[in-house]
Amino acid sequence: MSEYGDHQQVVFIICLDPGCSILRRKRRGRFWVHPINQQRRLLGDYYHLVQELRLDSERHHQYFRMSAEKMDELLSIVGPDLRRQSTTYRAAIEPKQRLAVGLRYLASGDSFVSLAFSYRLGVTTVRNSVFMLCKAIENTMMGQYLPRPTEESWREVAQGFWKKWNFPNCLGALDGKHIVIEKPPHSGSMYFNYKRTFSTVLLALVDADYRFRVINVGDYGRSSDGGIYAGSALGIGMERGTLHVPPNAPLPGAADANPMPHVIVADAAFPLKPYLMRPFPGSLLDHDKRIYNYRLSRARMVVENAFGILASRWRIMYRRINLLPENVDSVVIAACVLHNFLLCPRDNQQLLEEFQQQGGRLRPVGNMAGQRTSAEARAVREAFSAFFNSPEGSVSWQERMI
Repeated sequence: MSEYGDHQQVVFIICLDPGCSILRRKRRGRFWVHPINQQRRLLGDYYHLVQELRLDSERHHQYFRMSAEKMDELLSIVGPDLRRQSTTYRAAIEPKQRLAVGLRYLASGDSFVSLAFSYRLGVTTVRNSVFMLCKAIENTMMGQYLPRPTEESWREVAQGFWKKWNFPNCLGALDGKHIVIEKPPHSGSMYFNYKRTFSTVLLALVDADYRFRVINVGDYGRSSDGGIYAGSALGIGMERGTLHVPPNAPLPGAADANPMPHVIVADAAFPLKPYLMRPFPGSLLDHDKRIYNYRLSRARMVVENAFGILASRWRIMYRRINLLPENVDSVVIAACVLHNFLLCPRDNQQLLEEFQQQGGRLRPVGNMAGQRTSAEARAVREAFSAFFNSPEGSVSWQERMI
């Protein structure tokens, strides 16, 4: 039911006399605001709990998953898109309260009904506030916090991976995760995945600092066999060479100085390409291949950690989201943008520990790998393997890790 309800209820009274053709209408008055919601300023969470939380930074962070200062900064960015005009019959919900409701939905995963009771708002008002916030974040913040990659930004990512994760010429770590949803109406088995739940897929490319650089949201949960990656803007752009990737460059300190392509690192679910490195398959591998697999796995873990931080901060990711797919996509995009907006090294470890305590519930996407690989792709992988086993590319601890 909406916060404001219907202004009036119309009851039709039909005359049963065969000679009577009168259709009467009896109007029964209704209230604009439910009596419970009229107590919003006296009893609603926004006017009491939220204001008290601003005096306790730790509890404020637990409740909204961000500090009061970052929340104020966010309000300054999206506030104009959350503003609505007051009318003669009712005052509009202020942007601050819409922001609080929307963030609490992402942070807790509570239902619209639960939030409506807590904030003394109508369910429709809560729903609209969440959707307004997600759209405002997507419209006003995407360009700054999740911009389209450029050659300069690719170089920045590659430098970060070499400096922090000892993997040269790396453009990011790639993986996909299921976002569990309620079965959409009339969708058949399109969203039904191998875990026997319904989901959409978040495919993400992450840099060395756990920042999302490219995301693809909304593919069907049943998708597999390379369809998600191959059909994404990232996959198409890498295949066609239209993403302004830096040209081939020698690996750092390599004696032969042969130019090597810039690559993405991924797990065995993805196909091997000259620009997409996956592990050597099998368990009976020689020393050099095991070293390569360890070094690739170490670099690839940043995307797993990014998903962990995302889900730990925004608990909606742990829930079975009961929204239409297009609204789920909007929620996921907003969560990813806010992830980049809030990313802070001192928070990462705590969020990752919380994710582990929750059992790491974001499920991986099923096998996407093709069966054939090109000779060029295999040669690139062999070259990286040789580099990691050379004096220039080895690290002191790698022998202990295999």
